[in-house]
Amino acid sequence: MLALDQTLAFLAAAVVLTLTPGPDNLMVLSTGLARGRRAGMAFGLGCGLGCLSHTLLAVLGVSALLAASPLAFGLLRLLGGAYLVWMGVQAWRHAGRVTLGGGSGGGGSTASLGQLFAKGLLANAINPKVVLFFLAFLPQFVRPAQGAMALQLGLLGVVFTAQAALLFGMLGYFSGHVGAWLTRRPEVGPRLDRLAGTLFIGLGLRLALPG
Repeated sequence: MLALDQTLAFLAAAVVLTLTPGPDNLMVLSTGLARGRRAGMAFGLGCGLGCLSHTLLAVLGVSALLAASPLAFGLLRLLGGAYLVWMGVQAWRHAGRVTLGGGSGGGGSTASLGQLFAKGLLANAINPKVVLFFLAFLPQFVRPAQGAMALQLGLLGVVFTAQAALLFGMLGYFSGHVGAWLTRRPEVGPRLDRLAGTLFIGLGLRLALPG
């Protein structure tokens, strides 16, 4: 099972990363602005729940590595740390480059709420970058001393999925207010990017520190 401090640290990092401007949450905002809050919520919930597929792949992949060799798992953590550092540097370099557009973002004008939910689910589930992110991010919070590492990975993935679905759903519901607020405060996006970049770099470098 997960320890309380482990869960809270992971949840704090997950919330920051979910709120950082990126393709998923900007599509949720665009859908809500173009189609209304119910459409934004449907698309957002789909995007959030799409993380379950990545959780399953991460659990199966990391579990296979553990069965093959603990050394392989250690290598995965090191490679994941390097990937997170690279993502952090890119977030700093390109802070504020992603902006909110006015497109339909995930569904045509005739799409039903169920279709929008499915589009959000599929858009997240088939994104290879999210697969790599989960393989790099989740193992950083696994504690081998607690045992049941596959269960830890699964629970962390469920926590990430739950907060993503909740935040994306809220983002869709309040899309009009959030979109107007972001338009009036263009400096917010770059700050969130830099915050996420610092978090990525910190998680990656943590692997190089003793203990």
